[in-house]
Amino acid sequence: QVQLVESGGGLVQAGGSLRLSCAASGSVFSNNFMAWHRQAPGKQRDVVAGIRSGGSASYADSVKGRFTISRDNAKNMVYLQMNNLKPEDTAVYYCAALNGGSWSWGQGTQVTVSS
Repeated sequence: QVQLVESGGGLVQAGGSLRLSCAASGSVFSNNFMAWHRQAPGKQRDVVAGIRSGGSASYADSVKGRFTISRDNAKNMVYLQMNNLKPEDTAVYYCAALNGGSWSWGQGTQVTVSS
């Protein structure tokens, strides 16, 4: 079981930037595939970005070129740098870890982008 705690959300104007952080504990972090998901009101939860243990990353088309996922295995941390934010990026952002075939989730952090 992996415990995840997100931080870094907030209110920002369109075009601004935020950096989300996720602190992980409870398992061998470096073995886990890590991801950020988001869920807007009334919508399903969708993956935003994922990163393998070796550092290779993938992104949803809607955030390519604007968001960057990274990880620090020594610190058990995952980050999501979000630039050029748009109102449609407004959502609760969740950190997630895939370990042993099952997902563990953080509590989420709210990101609100005003126009």
